[in-house]
Amino acid sequence: MSVTIIIPARYASTRYPGKPLVTLTGATGEARSLIERSWLAAKSVAGVDRVVVATDDDRIKAAAEGFGAEVVMTSSDCFNGTERCADALPLLGEEPEIVVNLQGDAPLTPSWFVEDLIAGLRGAPDAACATPVLRCDGRALNGFLEDRRHGRVGGTTAVFAQDMSALFFSKEVIPFTSNTYSNNAQTPVFHHVGVYAYRPDALRDYATWPVGPLEQLEGLEQLRFLENSRKILCVEVEARGRQFWELNNPEDVPRLEAMLSEMGHP
Repeated sequence: MSVTIIIPARYASTRYPGKPLVTLTGATGEARSLIERSWLAAKSVAGVDRVVVATDDDRIKAAAEGFGAEVVMTSSDCFNGTERCADALPLLGEEPEIVVNLQGDAPLTPSWFVEDLIAGLRGAPDAACATPVLRCDGRALNGFLEDRRHGRVGGTTAVFAQDMSALFFSKEVIPFTSNTYSNNAQTPVFHHVGVYAYRPDALRDYATWPVGPLEQLEGLEQLRFLENSRKILCVEVEARGRQFWELNNPEDVPRLEAMLSEMGHP
């Protein structure tokens, strides 16, 4: 079953314009752009046949081709990464059986998250899409709750049925629990990791659906599948002691660079 990773990347980010071209210094002191580090992360995933950068910007295209990436040019009207993956699909030529959306701002995403995700979707023929979830320990949950008390979004959480099909995703902390948890305690709350694996037909359908009220309220692209009664499989993954972080704001750069150095990324 062929697998293609698509890395959606746009220059005109509202919060951080030009983010894909921001340079990050690794353990060897070498500066590489965010998009190159995301591409290297994608190339490290086992069982992937092809890695493609999908963008609407000539600067990102030139940078990506400069380090050896394959690039497809997509519409500037794409509303989110899933729409950009759908827009890229007919540009690939030979259609893969699974498309993985690996966000271009998450170069520390562990390779086994993606490998487990692909295996999960292969084993669930009734699912349109699959996405990873990570059980929060007390430290993570308490951090999310503290963020919400101060009006900040600390992360997206997910709830799912016994068969691991998603029930809902929210920037609120769900499910509610009145219990208190020590830092190392396991909790009933799952952090959603923003990586997706899709079947091509599901991507094509997604592009035809309008933005629904829940997607608009939460600002979460995956809710469009649920609002159209399509199954999302939640795949539980393990951190294995690894840290991972998305680059969302300029203030995140030092933290990401420290993590790169700690993990020995060049």
